Amino acid sequence: MMERCKAFFSKPFWSDDRTLLGLWLLLPIIGGLVKLNKCNNFLIFKYVFWHAWNGTSLYAPYPEEYHDVNHYGPFFSIVVAPFAVLPQYLGVLLWVVALTMFLYVAIRQSQFTKYQRIFILWFCAHELLTGIFMQQFNIAIAAIILLSYYCIEKEQDFWAAFFIMLGTFVKLYGIVGLAFFFFSKHKGKLILSLVFWAVVMFVAPMVFHGSNYLIGQYQEWYESLSSKNAENMFSTTTNVSILGMIRKISQCATYSDIWIILAGLVMFAIPYLRLSQYKNIAFRQTLLASVLMFVVLFSTGSESSGYITPFVGLAVWYTAAPWQRTKWDIALMVFAFILSSMSPSDLFPAYIRNTWVKPYALKALPVALIWLKLCYEMYVKDYATENTKI
Repeated sequence: MMERCKAFFSKPFWSDDRTLLGLWLLLPIIGGLVKLNKCNNFLIFKYVFWHAWNGTSLYAPYPEEYHDVNHYGPFFSIVVAPFAVLPQYLGVLLWVVALTMFLYVAIRQSQFTKYQRIFILWFCAHELLTGIFMQQFNIAIAAIILLSYYCIEKEQDFWAAFFIMLGTFVKLYGIVGLAFFFFSKHKGKLILSLVFWAVVMFVAPMVFHGSNYLIGQYQEWYESLSSKNAENMFSTTTNVSILGMIRKISQCATYSDIWIILAGLVMFAIPYLRLSQYKNIAFRQTLLASVLMFVVLFSTGSESSGYITPFVGLAVWYTAAPWQRTKWDIALMVFAFILSSMSPSDLFPAYIRNTWVKPYALKALPVALIWLKLCYEMYVKDYATENTKI
Protein backbone atom coordinates (compact mmCIF):
# COMPACT_ATOMS: atom_id res chain seq x y z
CA MET A 1 0.00 0.00 0.00
CA MET A 2 2.80 2.42 0.92
CA GLU A 3 4.60 1.70 -2.33
CA ARG A 4 1.43 2.34 -4.31
CA CYS A 5 0.95 5.69 -2.55
CA LYS A 6 4.53 6.68 -3.30
CA ALA A 7 4.12 5.70 -6.93
CA PHE A 8 0.85 7.64 -7.18
CA PHE A 9 2.26 10.85 -5.73
CA SER A 10 5.44 10.50 -7.77
CA LYS A 11 3.50 11.07 -10.97
CA PRO A 12 4.55 14.25 -12.84
CA PHE A 13 1.04 15.69 -12.38
CA TRP A 14 1.71 16.54 -8.70
CA SER A 15 4.89 18.50 -9.43
CA ASP A 16 3.68 20.17 -12.63
CA ASP A 17 3.68 23.98 -12.41
CA ARG A 18 0.29 24.01 -14.13
CA THR A 19 -1.19 21.80 -11.42
CA LEU A 20 0.08 24.08 -8.66
CA LEU A 21 -1.00 27.26 -10.42
CA GLY A 22 -4.43 25.72 -10.99
CA LEU A 23 -4.67 24.75 -7.31
CA TRP A 24 -3.67 28.22 -6.12
CA LEU A 25 -6.20 29.80 -8.49
CA LEU A 26 -8.96 27.40 -7.52
CA LEU A 27 -8.55 27.91 -3.76
CA PRO A 28 -9.32 31.67 -3.74
CA ILE A 29 -12.17 31.27 -6.22
CA ILE A 30 -13.81 28.58 -4.07
CA GLY A 31 -13.01 30.41 -0.83
CA GLY A 32 -14.28 33.72 -2.21
CA LEU A 33 -17.54 32.18 -3.42
CA VAL A 34 -18.13 30.38 -0.12
CA LYS A 35 -17.63 33.60 1.87
CA LEU A 36 -19.46 36.06 -0.38
CA ASN A 37 -22.04 36.73 2.34
CA LYS A 38 -19.67 36.30 5.29
CA CYS A 39 -16.87 38.71 4.48
CA ASN A 40 -16.52 40.92 7.55
CA ASN A 41 -12.78 41.48 7.06
CA PHE A 42 -13.30 42.59 3.47
CA LEU A 43 -15.98 45.02 4.64
CA ILE A 44 -13.48 46.54 7.08
CA PHE A 45 -10.95 46.89 4.25
CA LYS A 46 -13.55 48.25 1.82
CA TYR A 47 -14.72 50.93 4.21
CA VAL A 48 -11.17 52.08 4.92
CA PHE A 49 -11.33 53.50 1.40
CA TRP A 50 -14.85 54.92 1.67
CA HIS A 51 -14.31 56.45 5.12
CA ALA A 52 -11.12 58.08 3.86
CA TRP A 53 -13.00 59.27 0.77
CA ASN A 54 -15.70 60.83 2.96
CA GLY A 55 -13.21 62.26 5.46
CA THR A 56 -14.52 60.30 8.45
CA SER A 57 -12.50 58.41 11.07
CA LEU A 58 -10.82 55.21 9.88
CA TYR A 59 -10.65 53.82 13.42
CA ALA A 60 -14.07 54.53 14.93
CA PRO A 61 -16.51 51.62 15.32
CA TYR A 62 -19.18 51.31 12.61
CA PRO A 63 -21.43 48.48 13.86
CA GLU A 64 -23.98 49.10 11.10
CA GLU A 65 -21.30 48.33 8.49
CA TYR A 66 -19.09 45.64 10.07
CA HIS A 67 -17.96 44.05 13.32
CA ASP A 68 -14.66 44.96 15.02
CA VAL A 69 -12.67 48.06 14.01
CA ASN A 70 -9.97 48.86 11.48
CA HIS A 71 -6.30 48.61 12.49
CA TYR A 72 -4.68 49.23 9.10
CA GLY A 73 -2.77 52.37 8.21
CA PRO A 74 -4.19 55.28 6.18
CA PHE A 75 -2.09 54.25 3.15
CA PHE A 76 -4.18 51.08 3.00
CA SER A 77 -7.04 53.19 1.60
CA ILE A 78 -5.05 53.44 -1.65
CA VAL A 79 -4.11 49.75 -1.71
CA VAL A 80 -7.69 48.53 -1.32
CA ALA A 81 -9.28 51.19 -3.57
CA PRO A 82 -9.51 49.08 -6.79
CA PHE A 83 -11.49 46.42 -4.90
CA ALA A 84 -13.58 48.77 -2.75
CA VAL A 85 -15.21 50.53 -5.71
CA LEU A 86 -16.43 47.28 -7.28
CA PRO A 87 -19.73 45.56 -6.45
CA GLN A 88 -19.17 43.66 -3.22
CA TYR A 89 -19.38 40.13 -4.67
CA LEU A 90 -16.80 40.99 -7.33
CA GLY A 91 -14.59 42.92 -4.91
CA VAL A 92 -14.39 39.99 -2.47
CA LEU A 93 -13.60 37.48 -5.20
CA LEU A 94 -10.92 39.57 -6.89
CA TRP A 95 -9.44 40.55 -3.51
CA VAL A 96 -8.71 36.97 -2.44
CA VAL A 97 -7.53 36.01 -5.94
CA ALA A 98 -5.16 39.01 -5.99
CA LEU A 99 -3.77 38.20 -2.52
CA THR A 100 -3.20 34.56 -3.47
CA MET A 101 -1.56 35.33 -6.80
CA PHE A 102 0.65 37.93 -5.12
CA LEU A 103 1.99 35.27 -2.76
CA TYR A 104 2.23 32.69 -5.55
CA VAL A 105 4.37 35.04 -7.66
CA ALA A 106 6.53 35.91 -4.65
CA ILE A 107 7.22 32.21 -4.01
CA ARG A 108 8.04 31.65 -7.67
CA GLN A 109 10.40 34.66 -7.70
CA SER A 110 12.31 34.04 -4.48
CA GLN A 111 15.22 31.98 -5.83
CA PHE A 112 13.86 28.72 -4.48
CA THR A 113 14.69 25.47 -6.22
CA LYS A 114 11.89 23.62 -7.98
CA TYR A 115 11.75 21.14 -5.11
CA GLN A 116 11.40 24.00 -2.62
CA ARG A 117 8.64 25.69 -4.63
CA ILE A 118 6.67 22.45 -4.95
CA PHE A 119 6.99 21.70 -1.25
CA ILE A 120 6.05 25.25 -0.16
CA LEU A 121 3.01 25.44 -2.45
CA TRP A 122 1.61 22.06 -1.38
CA PHE A 123 2.47 22.34 2.32
CA CYS A 124 0.94 25.82 2.66
CA ALA A 125 -2.21 25.21 0.57
CA HIS A 126 -4.50 24.36 3.51
CA GLU A 127 -3.25 27.24 5.63
CA LEU A 128 -3.70 29.52 2.63
CA LEU A 129 -7.36 28.45 2.43
CA THR A 130 -7.83 29.38 6.09
CA GLY A 131 -6.50 32.87 5.32
CA ILE A 132 -8.69 33.12 2.21
CA PHE A 133 -11.83 32.33 4.19
CA MET A 134 -11.05 35.37 6.37
CA GLN A 135 -9.86 37.55 3.44
CA GLN A 136 -6.62 37.95 5.41
CA PHE A 137 -4.13 40.58 4.29
CA ASN A 138 -1.43 38.47 6.00
CA ILE A 139 -1.33 36.52 2.73
CA ALA A 140 0.13 39.69 1.20
CA ILE A 141 2.41 40.26 4.22
CA ALA A 142 4.05 36.88 3.52
CA ALA A 143 4.55 37.95 -0.11
CA ILE A 144 5.93 41.35 0.92
CA ILE A 145 8.55 39.75 3.20
CA LEU A 146 9.54 37.25 0.49
CA LEU A 147 9.90 40.01 -2.10
CA SER A 148 11.89 42.22 0.28
CA TYR A 149 14.33 39.32 0.65
CA TYR A 150 14.33 38.54 -3.07
CA CYS A 151 15.04 42.13 -4.13
CA ILE A 152 17.99 42.41 -1.76
CA GLU A 153 19.31 39.09 -3.07
CA LYS A 154 19.05 40.45 -6.62
CA GLU A 155 20.64 43.79 -5.58
CA GLN A 156 17.38 45.60 -6.37
CA ASP A 157 17.52 47.64 -3.16
CA PHE A 158 15.20 50.37 -4.44
CA TRP A 159 12.37 47.86 -4.82
CA ALA A 160 13.30 46.05 -1.62
CA ALA A 161 12.74 49.36 0.16
CA PHE A 162 9.39 49.73 -1.62
CA PHE A 163 8.12 46.41 -0.27
CA ILE A 164 9.48 47.05 3.23
CA MET A 165 7.73 50.42 3.42
CA LEU A 166 4.55 49.07 1.80
CA GLY A 167 4.20 46.44 4.54
CA THR A 168 5.07 49.00 7.22
CA PHE A 169 2.58 51.66 6.12
CA VAL A 170 -0.21 49.12 5.74
CA LYS A 171 0.21 46.90 8.82
CA LEU A 172 3.61 47.63 10.44
CA TYR A 173 4.63 43.96 9.99
CA GLY A 174 6.55 44.80 6.83
CA ILE A 175 9.23 46.53 8.89
CA VAL A 176 10.74 43.08 9.56
CA GLY A 177 12.13 43.25 6.02
CA LEU A 178 14.91 45.32 7.57
CA ALA A 179 16.20 42.01 8.93
CA PHE A 180 17.80 41.48 5.51
CA PHE A 181 19.69 44.79 5.69
CA PHE A 182 23.03 43.12 6.45
CA PHE A 183 22.75 40.99 3.31
CA SER A 184 22.54 44.09 1.11
CA LYS A 185 25.58 45.03 -0.96
CA HIS A 186 24.29 48.59 -1.37
CA LYS A 187 23.36 49.63 2.16
CA GLY A 188 23.57 53.36 1.42
CA LYS A 189 21.22 53.00 -1.53
CA LEU A 190 18.85 50.90 0.58
CA ILE A 191 18.71 53.54 3.33
CA LEU A 192 18.05 56.38 0.85
CA SER A 193 15.38 54.27 -0.87
CA LEU A 194 13.68 53.56 2.46
CA VAL A 195 13.53 57.30 3.17
CA PHE A 196 12.20 57.99 -0.34
CA TRP A 197 9.40 55.41 -0.15
CA ALA A 198 8.52 56.41 3.42
CA VAL A 199 7.98 60.00 2.26
CA VAL A 200 5.99 58.88 -0.82
CA MET A 201 3.69 56.59 1.15
CA PHE A 202 3.20 59.12 3.94
CA VAL A 203 2.31 61.90 1.51
CA ALA A 204 0.40 59.94 -1.18
CA PRO A 205 -2.96 59.74 0.67
CA MET A 206 -2.77 63.51 1.30
CA VAL A 207 -3.19 64.10 -2.43
CA PHE A 208 -6.70 62.64 -2.16
CA HIS A 209 -7.71 63.38 1.43
CA GLY A 210 -5.75 66.45 2.60
CA SER A 211 -2.88 66.79 5.06
CA ASN A 212 -4.84 67.74 8.20
CA TYR A 213 -7.15 64.75 7.87
CA LEU A 214 -4.29 62.31 7.23
CA ILE A 215 -2.14 63.51 10.12
CA GLY A 216 -5.13 63.12 12.40
CA GLN A 217 -5.67 59.57 11.11
CA TYR A 218 -2.05 58.63 11.77
CA GLN A 219 -2.54 59.75 15.37
CA GLU A 220 -5.72 57.68 15.62
CA TRP A 221 -3.89 54.70 14.11
CA TYR A 222 -1.28 54.85 16.85
CA GLU A 223 -3.98 55.08 19.53
CA SER A 224 -5.94 52.16 18.03
CA LEU A 225 -2.86 49.92 17.98
CA SER A 226 -2.03 50.84 21.59
CA SER A 227 -5.53 50.00 22.81
CA LYS A 228 -5.67 46.80 20.73
CA ASN A 229 -2.51 45.51 22.42
CA ALA A 230 -4.26 45.60 25.80
CA GLU A 231 -7.44 44.01 24.39
CA ASN A 232 -5.44 41.13 22.88
CA MET A 233 -4.01 39.93 26.20
CA PHE A 234 -6.49 37.11 26.94
CA SER A 235 -8.50 37.15 23.71
CA THR A 236 -9.28 33.74 22.21
CA THR A 237 -9.24 35.13 18.66
CA THR A 238 -6.00 37.14 18.81
CA ASN A 239 -2.61 36.85 20.54
CA VAL A 240 -2.15 33.41 18.95
CA SER A 241 1.59 33.61 19.56
CA ILE A 242 4.33 32.68 21.98
CA LEU A 243 3.29 35.75 23.97
CA GLY A 244 -0.35 34.65 24.02
CA MET A 245 0.45 31.03 24.77
CA ILE A 246 2.51 31.93 27.84
CA ARG A 247 -0.04 34.54 28.96
CA LYS A 248 -3.08 32.30 28.60
CA ILE A 249 -1.50 29.21 30.14
CA SER A 250 -0.15 31.18 33.11
CA GLN A 251 -3.31 33.34 33.42
CA CYS A 252 -1.02 36.06 34.74
CA ALA A 253 -1.67 39.68 33.71
CA THR A 254 0.97 41.43 35.82
CA TYR A 255 4.17 40.84 33.84
CA SER A 256 5.19 42.73 30.70
CA ASP A 257 5.51 41.03 27.31
CA ILE A 258 8.58 43.17 26.62
CA TRP A 259 10.82 40.72 28.51
CA ILE A 260 9.75 37.80 26.32
CA ILE A 261 10.07 39.94 23.19
CA LEU A 262 13.58 41.05 24.19
CA ALA A 263 14.62 37.43 24.79
CA GLY A 264 13.20 36.52 21.38
CA LEU A 265 15.04 39.39 19.71
CA VAL A 266 18.35 38.28 21.24
CA MET A 267 17.80 34.71 20.05
CA PHE A 268 16.81 36.00 16.63
CA ALA A 269 19.85 38.29 16.34
CA ILE A 270 22.62 35.89 17.42
CA PRO A 271 23.01 34.32 13.92
CA TYR A 272 24.05 37.73 12.56
CA LEU A 273 27.35 37.23 14.39
CA ARG A 274 28.21 34.34 12.06
CA LEU A 275 29.58 36.57 9.28
CA SER A 276 31.29 33.68 7.52
CA GLN A 277 27.90 32.07 6.84
CA TYR A 278 26.45 35.06 4.98
CA LYS A 279 27.81 33.76 1.66
CA ASN A 280 25.66 30.61 1.89
CA ILE A 281 22.23 30.94 0.37
CA ALA A 282 20.90 28.21 2.69
CA PHE A 283 21.87 30.36 5.68
CA ARG A 284 20.17 33.43 4.24
CA GLN A 285 17.03 31.46 3.38
CA THR A 286 16.93 30.08 6.92
CA LEU A 287 17.07 33.63 8.26
CA LEU A 288 14.18 34.43 5.92
CA ALA A 289 12.28 31.52 7.48
CA SER A 290 13.08 32.87 10.94
CA VAL A 291 11.68 36.29 10.01
CA LEU A 292 8.47 34.77 8.63
CA MET A 293 7.90 32.90 11.89
CA PHE A 294 9.12 35.59 14.28
CA VAL A 295 6.74 38.29 12.99
CA VAL A 296 3.72 36.23 14.12
CA LEU A 297 5.18 34.40 17.12
CA PHE A 298 6.06 37.66 18.88
CA SER A 299 2.99 39.76 18.08
CA THR A 300 -0.05 40.09 20.34
CA GLY A 301 -2.13 40.87 17.25
CA SER A 302 -1.52 37.44 15.67
CA GLU A 303 -4.67 35.61 14.61
CA SER A 304 -5.24 31.98 13.74
CA SER A 305 -6.20 32.90 10.19
CA GLY A 306 -2.95 34.82 9.71
CA TYR A 307 -0.65 31.78 10.00
CA ILE A 308 0.06 31.60 6.28
CA THR A 309 3.11 33.80 6.96
CA PRO A 310 4.84 31.47 9.47
CA PHE A 311 3.75 28.43 7.45
CA VAL A 312 5.73 29.67 4.47
CA GLY A 313 8.57 30.06 6.96
CA LEU A 314 8.21 26.45 8.13
CA ALA A 315 8.42 25.19 4.55
CA VAL A 316 11.46 27.36 3.79
CA TRP A 317 13.20 26.14 6.98
CA TYR A 318 12.56 22.50 6.12
CA THR A 319 13.76 22.73 2.52
CA ALA A 320 16.64 25.22 2.84
CA ALA A 321 18.96 23.05 4.94
CA PRO A 322 21.88 21.59 2.93
CA TRP A 323 21.80 18.47 5.12
CA GLN A 324 19.34 15.58 5.34
CA ARG A 325 16.36 16.35 7.54
CA THR A 326 15.87 13.90 10.43
CA LYS A 327 12.79 11.94 11.48
CA TRP A 328 12.37 14.43 14.33
CA ASP A 329 12.24 17.28 11.81
CA ILE A 330 9.60 15.42 9.82
CA ALA A 331 7.65 14.77 13.04
CA LEU A 332 7.74 18.48 13.88
CA MET A 333 6.38 19.38 10.44
CA VAL A 334 3.59 16.80 10.77
CA PHE A 335 2.83 18.13 14.26
CA ALA A 336 2.65 21.68 12.86
CA PHE A 337 0.35 20.63 10.04
CA ILE A 338 -2.03 18.77 12.33
CA LEU A 339 -2.17 21.15 15.31
CA SER A 340 -1.46 24.52 13.68
CA SER A 341 -3.05 24.14 10.26
CA MET A 342 -5.82 21.60 10.77
CA SER A 343 -7.09 22.72 14.20
CA PRO A 344 -9.34 25.55 12.88
CA SER A 345 -11.02 23.19 10.40
CA ASP A 346 -14.02 20.89 10.83
CA LEU A 347 -11.71 17.90 10.30
CA PHE A 348 -10.16 18.55 13.73
CA PRO A 349 -12.00 17.43 16.90
CA ALA A 350 -14.11 20.40 18.03
CA TYR A 351 -13.76 19.51 21.72
CA ILE A 352 -9.94 19.67 21.60
CA ARG A 353 -10.04 22.88 19.56
CA ASN A 354 -12.48 24.67 21.87
CA THR A 355 -11.15 23.31 25.17
CA TRP A 356 -7.41 23.45 24.61
CA VAL A 357 -6.19 24.88 21.31
CA LYS A 358 -8.08 28.20 21.20
CA PRO A 359 -8.11 29.07 24.94
CA TYR A 360 -4.35 28.49 25.28
CA ALA A 361 -3.20 29.64 21.82
CA LEU A 362 -1.71 26.19 21.17
CA LYS A 363 -1.72 26.80 17.42
CA ALA A 364 1.55 28.64 18.10
CA LEU A 365 3.20 25.69 19.87
CA PRO A 366 4.54 23.66 16.90
CA VAL A 367 5.72 26.80 15.12
CA ALA A 368 7.47 27.96 18.30
CA LEU A 369 9.23 24.60 18.69
CA ILE A 370 10.44 24.68 15.09
CA TRP A 371 11.59 28.30 15.45
CA LEU A 372 13.64 27.34 18.53
CA LYS A 373 15.22 24.46 16.61
CA LEU A 374 15.89 26.82 13.70
CA CYS A 375 17.69 29.22 16.05
CA TYR A 376 19.84 26.42 17.42
CA GLU A 377 20.76 25.27 13.90
CA MET A 378 21.73 28.80 12.90
CA TYR A 379 24.00 29.02 15.95
CA VAL A 380 25.98 25.84 15.28
CA LYS A 381 25.41 24.41 11.79
CA ASP A 382 27.58 24.94 8.72
CA TYR A 383 25.35 25.87 5.77
CA ALA A 384 28.13 25.62 3.20
CA THR A 385 27.83 23.17 0.31
CA GLU A 386 28.90 23.49 -3.29
CA ASN A 387 25.37 24.27 -4.46
CA THR A 388 24.49 26.72 -1.69
CA LYS A 389 27.37 29.16 -2.15
CA ILE A 390 27.00 32.14 -4.44
